[in-house]
Amino acid sequence: MCYYNGIKVTKLEYIELMQMEKDIKKFITSDMTLVNGFNYGDYPIIKPLNDAKDFEIKLAHWEFLPEFVRKVEDLGEFRKKYITMNAKGEDLFKSRMYADAARIRRCLVLSSGFYEWREYKPEGAKKPQKYPHYIYLPNRAYFFMAGIWNPWVDQGVEATGELLDTFAVVTTAANSLMAQVHNTKMRMPTILPEDLAIQWLQPGLSDERIKQLATYQYPASEMAAYPINKDFRLLEDPTERFEYVELPALV
Repeated sequence: MCYYNGIKVTKLEYIELMQMEKDIKKFITSDMTLVNGFNYGDYPIIKPLNDAKDFEIKLAHWEFLPEFVRKVEDLGEFRKKYITMNAKGEDLFKSRMYADAARIRRCLVLSSGFYEWREYKPEGAKKPQKYPHYIYLPNRAYFFMAGIWNPWVDQGVEATGELLDTFAVVTTAANSLMAQVHNTKMRMPTILPEDLAIQWLQPGLSDERIKQLATYQYPASEMAAYPINKDFRLLEDPTERFEYVELPALV
């Protein structure tokens, strides 16, 4: 769920949060309209500063790396057991991997829109097919997803000792729109309106409040989705609308 995310450079120059404005241009490039989490690359996140009275934008490694992964050479085995680009909001405190970060290392993940597959079996087909969709907020050039982050240092023999910020997107149960799009796993990223996004960054929240925020469902009425080409990963504009004659429209 939410393994593809994006920021449209043409729409975005500054981030406003906490009544402050920060320059985002130096953190994003034209190829960030579509970022594949399974490439394990960097993506911009917002981290709080000075007890959340300020914030910074940083590029971080999209894959939450815990302390027990000690070196780059261990990542292959780790990835066979775990996929940590996402973390379930309702399970944050059930996981020794995520609980500490949920309490003290919360961040926001920026987005202009994300990508998900809808499953549908056309008439006469032997099995269901997957149709990619682009999901966005029509009234916002960008929005905030809840995230958790963890510092990680490669301790391998040839490691540089550089501290790396790593993160996961927090997810929640699908709202009525996303239940139609992501209709197999019924999940969606935890999108937070600005007031709740600011709360998410605050220190000292109770576990109960953190879980409430982590499982917040953004209103379906304020979201939109449409089908895109199955080859969207190869296109110059992966967000371009594509119509499938056999696919019923979303309600």
